[in-house]
Amino acid sequence: MKQILITFILTLSLSGCSLWIYKYDINQGNYLNQQDVDKLRISMTKEQVQFVLGSPLIENPFKSDKWHYVYTNKSGKTDKTTRKELVVNFNDDLLTAISGDFEQPEEFNKSLDEN
Repeated sequence: MKQILITFILTLSLSGCSLWIYKYDINQGNYLNQQDVDKLRISMTKEQVQFVLGSPLIENPFKSDKWHYVYTNKSGKTDKTTRKELVVNFNDDLLTAISGDFEQPEEFNKSLDEN
């Protein structure tokens, strides 16, 4: 009986140690911030957009007029998942529109050629 009681107490005390385990944050995808998005202008080429934002996470190989930049973060402490997405649309390999979780830049409709 004494061994069962000791085993039970040890099991309970060790199960409380699981709260001390450090869990990492898991980041996946393209991390973007509003400052990066603010650099986008209408009529930018695909190469210019890729230079500013990096390679898209999702690109349709058959119809490459829409790029998806997706970022997710899963917190190790709270298990809360944060997701941000930016969709970039092209027409004839020129930037035409953006949508998603970021604000459109104030000067988006002003091309790079205009000063």
